[in-house]
Amino acid sequence: METVSLSRRFNADPDTLRELITDVEPFMHGANFDTVDRAGTSLTLKNNVGLATIELEVELVDDPDAALAYEHRDGVFKEMTTRYELTGHGDQTELTATTDFEVDVALVGLLLDATVIKRQRRRELTAQFEYLVDKI
Repeated sequence: METVSLSRRFNADPDTLRELITDVEPFMHGANFDTVDRAGTSLTLKNNVGLATIELEVELVDDPDAALAYEHRDGVFKEMTTRYELTGHGDQTELTATTDFEVDVALVGLLLDATVIKRQRRRELTAQFEYLVDKI
């Protein structure tokens, strides 16, 4: 299993960040996904990565320790989960976003590997953090 994790402190209280993160569609667009479609608790995310287009279906899951969590249902992964956890630090809040994944080699082939996916995921999480900075 591969892991990508990013943390950042924000000048906001946990409730403010939670509200922005759980407004899922704009928050996912903040990651610069090309397409975000929501149907209930399912999201379809599309993103162009190099020569390939990655399309994922994820399901929002209830995780009492996370502001937001979702799991892979269909796409290029054997498994994938992402969690956004908030920790208060006085007048700041630390957000830690962690994605654990296992690539489905049969689907991904030679165009993408775990290194490329990790690099892309870091870009997406960084963009989401910048989205939050702009909204606070």
